[in-house]
Amino acid sequence: MSGAGGNKPQPVAVAEARTSDIRVWLNALGTVTPRNLVTVRAKVDGTLIRVDYHEGQMVKAGELLAEIDPQPFRIQLDQTRGQLTRDTALLDNARLDQARYKDLFAKDAIPRQQLDTQEALVRQYQGTVESDRGQVDNAKLQLDWTRVTAPAAGRIGLRQVDPGNQVHASDANGLASIAQLQPITVVFSVPESNLPAIASRFAAHEGIPVEAWDREQKRHLADGRLLTTDNQIDPATGTIRIKAEFPNGDNALFPNQFVNIRLVLDTLPQVMAVPTAAIQRGDKGSFVYRVDATGTVAMVPITPGAVDGDWSSVTGAIKAGDRLVTDGADKLRDGARAEVIAPGVQGGKGGGERKAGGRGSKRAPQ
Repeated sequence: MSGAGGNKPQPVAVAEARTSDIRVWLNALGTVTPRNLVTVRAKVDGTLIRVDYHEGQMVKAGELLAEIDPQPFRIQLDQTRGQLTRDTALLDNARLDQARYKDLFAKDAIPRQQLDTQEALVRQYQGTVESDRGQVDNAKLQLDWTRVTAPAAGRIGLRQVDPGNQVHASDANGLASIAQLQPITVVFSVPESNLPAIASRFAAHEGIPVEAWDREQKRHLADGRLLTTDNQIDPATGTIRIKAEFPNGDNALFPNQFVNIRLVLDTLPQVMAVPTAAIQRGDKGSFVYRVDATGTVAMVPITPGAVDGDWSSVTGAIKAGDRLVTDGADKLRDGARAEVIAPGVQGGKGGGERKAGGRGSKRAPQ
């Protein structure tokens, strides 16, 4: 069979155009950030005697992580309790004297000044006892703080201090850090021109889906939702920072990881869609090659629109069901002949398609 101009039909793969919903995606580069990141610190000074966690393990809020030598704090608590007992006894004695002085004053046996002095002494001891109780409570708190617990749930990092070392409440690095990984967030920036579309969906209380992909945009990592936007645009870059949240049940996202973000801005309902691989670009703009039932190729100018995965919205003289060349277009031209060899395609009415079982074969596909 000879093609136009005597050329042999060019083997090509085709796919049909269709009408479908096309999502409008916004791409950005983001950084994974923990929902909460806290540093585990000692609240009292002392010797670290035990560490009760394994580096990298998941911990719960309030879980015991380490212990500081409690003996000095127990001694301090015993001292404050002894002081409280002594001052309470002095207060009780002062109150007994006060009662006796009141009785004597009623009988004009002592002057008013002596009774007033005793009442002032009672109030003084009352203040001392209250101060002692505060000291006891403080000593109890200091003793409790010798047990270092997790301030939040998450994954604990590498240990910064080994048992046997002195730790201080003022230590800059602390004992370790805990990062909340489930859920986790990603912070990224988008141009300010996209802000009205995002803000309108927020105002309508619509959930905005977000996808996270690896650096090469080959592996889909996680699905999440838009969480919030920053409160101001960066005037230097003309962008605004946005935060998305991901459940991260499989821990695919890790703090400070760089990921590619795809954000759905809008959905175009039932538009003409063609395979993205079918779109060609030339000196006169974008076009596709359409193959008719006889195998004749026609070059059709189009205007590409939004890209959604392997499909793109287009405008032009394309209708649903048109067969468009997706592979083998490099040697085609307008009016040439093509032979469709797409896998699984059966022979059509024209002679331009290769049948699955060979030319003229009636065998069913294997």
